[in-house]
Amino acid sequence: MPLLIEAIITAETPRDMIGYTLDGHVEESTIIFECTQPAVGVIMAALAGDLSILARDVLLQTLSFVAAGSSDDEPDAEGAGLGDGCRRHAQEGFWGLVQIGLTGSADDAETVADICEYFGLGGDKSAFYQAQLRERMRAKARRGQGF
Repeated sequence: MPLLIEAIITAETPRDMIGYTLDGHVEESTIIFECTQPAVGVIMAALAGDLSILARDVLLQTLSFVAAGSSDDEPDAEGAGLGDGCRRHAQEGFWGLVQIGLTGSADDAETVADICEYFGLGGDKSAFYQAQLRERMRAKARRGQGF
């Protein structure tokens, strides 16, 4: 898994990513695995760095699938499941996600709003920023700047 993530983080072109995907490793059709929780921590850290647009898009999409996902795991002794651990990692990077959504493309804004919604991040502040992100998405799409 570390080599997959490294290949995606360092990719500059689609050709650099041929053969490298997190699908089936971190999540598969929104089903999350035991390795998903630590992978979300790495994804959140990577998103805080300087990435190519391609790498950022792949990581945001993976995070979106994870956020919408579920697992067949049993809760641990504290009653938390895999999704709770993923949610904690995403919550720690909430402001970074919002910044990506507010400064990136219309697609970034939409994906970040979805991630915040699926994870239930931030309560009232999340709802406020989800509305801001969705409005930004609509405004950029109207101006033809969605990509």
